Amino acid sequence: MSKPRPVVLSGPSGAGKSTLMKRLLQDHEGVFGFSVSHTTRNPRPGEEDGKDYHFTTREAMQEGIDQGEFIENAEFSGNMYGTSKSAVEDVLAKNLICILDVDIQGVKNIKKTDLNPIYISIQPPSMEILEKRLRDRQTETEESLQKRLEAARIDMELSSEPGVFDVVIINDDLEKAYQELKDVLNEEITKVQEAKS
Repeated sequence: MSKPRPVVLSGPSGAGKSTLMKRLLQDHEGVFGFSVSHTTRNPRPGEEDGKDYHFTTREAMQEGIDQGEFIENAEFSGNMYGTSKSAVEDVLAKNLICILDVDIQGVKNIKKTDLNPIYISIQPPSMEILEKRLRDRQTETEESLQKRLEAARIDMELSSEPGVFDVVIINDDLEKAYQELKDVLNEEITKVQEAKS
């Protein structure tokens, strides 16, 4: 029985990755595991250390990166983010599909490893809709919003390059996007369910 392949989910902030991911985890309990990323940013209200992120210091994280403990890492808006090898191994050891939520830099770094995941990009229908979604959140300063929008523009360009992603899902309708995501992952979901039965 082959182990399920990890899943790399990428896309700009506001594209709906987190919403889709949460739903996937709720609907398929005991199938997916979430690789918990490290970050040097401060927790947002309601976020838990070890569940949403491993909140850490810049020094500690840099040391881990220097020692090769991270599959990928990136800096965004003055904060570091990264996925440690141990975070992924924890999930794979439980025979679960490991979900990695990374940005486009992370995707390129993971391509250099032997992880062999399914690469999925979640994209907004347009920059205008993305900007509206980010503004509606009311969690950003104007400056950080502009940085996110610039990062999104780059992300949208790079994700359309051939060969970067196995699948690109345009999230203009949440139900439709969710169905597409499930269809792509169906084979891996079945592997986990069969291994359990």
